[in-house]
Amino acid sequence: MKNINKGIFMALAAAMLWGVSGTCGQFLFQKRGISVEWLMSARMLCAGALLLGAAIAKKDRDILKIWTDPKDRLKLLLFGILGMLTVQYTYFAAIKYSNAATATILQFSAPVLIAIYMALRHGHKLSLIEYISVTLAVSGTFLLVTHGNFHAFNISPLAFGLGMASAVSLAIYTLMPVPLLKKYSPISVIGWGLFIGGLAISFLKAPWNYDGVWDSYTYMNTAFVIIFGTLIPFYLYLNAVHLIGGQKASILTSAEPLSATFIAVFVLGLSFQLIDWMGTLLIIATVFLLSLQKKKVMS
Repeated sequence: MKNINKGIFMALAAAMLWGVSGTCGQFLFQKRGISVEWLMSARMLCAGALLLGAAIAKKDRDILKIWTDPKDRLKLLLFGILGMLTVQYTYFAAIKYSNAATATILQFSAPVLIAIYMALRHGHKLSLIEYISVTLAVSGTFLLVTHGNFHAFNISPLAFGLGMASAVSLAIYTLMPVPLLKKYSPISVIGWGLFIGGLAISFLKAPWNYDGVWDSYTYMNTAFVIIFGTLIPFYLYLNAVHLIGGQKASILTSAEPLSATFIAVFVLGLSFQLIDWMGTLLIIATVFLLSLQKKKVMS
């Protein structure tokens, strides 16, 4: 029970920090002209290096051991690029072309995708709750991106595509490292995952080739994204996955779209209409339905 409570707290804390960091990213992209590629390379390399340094300081043997098994080495490389890098790039690119609230809400379709994947993988049909969850998620997304008008998009098709890609990426990111986390310490898995992803994106935009307008606000928001939006929440979240499982951890990230939306509305002055709130609540409602099903399975 102690580990379960710890895992729940970690997942919620990670979600809140991600929500805030998304708003910081929106400020950097839209107000200071920072490119998505530069922010990804800087944040992932810095956060990854700091985590690996902490692992060395703790004398964590897994930091090198994880590279000795060829299968685990391949899993780690795939996790760093297809999991860690892809989920961050698509999410922040969606923010650039829309806003933090919309991108975060679209990404939050991930728990439904995970539920569908788990059902298909274990060879059983979707339950009534899962069907309802899919319907609510689709309906909420429709309201959010069209405002109920079949002939108009409230956001650009590119932003919508990136938002849905981030949802798929989050589902992959949540499920992919589970075998590694069962064998190795989270700090080594996450540290290498971030560093590998940072190296990969650096071929497009190296961290020393910075762009945009730099002032005190740029430095503060960049530091927040790297430390409180990457280093700390990724460590907390994958620890939560290790303690309570990927599906429950993803469900608890319901705090992320709420925090991102409230900050975007009340701090950045984003115009969020009633129909946007309706779409948001429909998507988030899927979390509570899936949570009820989880409790039923466990009882």
